[in-house]
Amino acid sequence: MESGQFKIAVVGAGNAGLELLDRLFTAEFVEILGVADTNMQAPGMLLAKEHNIPVTTDMYDLLIDSAQIDILIDVTGIKSVRDALRTHMQESGNHHTVIMHERISALLISLFNGHPVETKASDDFY
Repeated sequence: MESGQFKIAVVGAGNAGLELLDRLFTAEFVEILGVADTNMQAPGMLLAKEHNIPVTTDMYDLLIDSAQIDILIDVTGIKSVRDALRTHMQESGNHHTVIMHERISALLISLFNGHPVETKASDDFY
């Protein structure tokens, strides 16, 4: 982490992604590099556009220069997405970026809100 800022990219911009993005936008020490979701009208995508953050429907667009990302937040809850992100990091030799699981973002939002939030991620796999 250079310059005292966390460089973040988010995959998944539905309701779980929206609440997390809303918090990230208020943090002076966070730079959001981009947001991806298959639905360009997802709430988090619209919020990201309002903040002039690059958005894409193809998560691989975020990964073109993935080594610049400190934390890649996956809030999709989809195993194939998580597996694809891991595979990309391994194949690209990126040992810098940490992939944050949806359950961790749920924990953070729960702590912010003072009560548990639901996610669609399954704990049957990681």
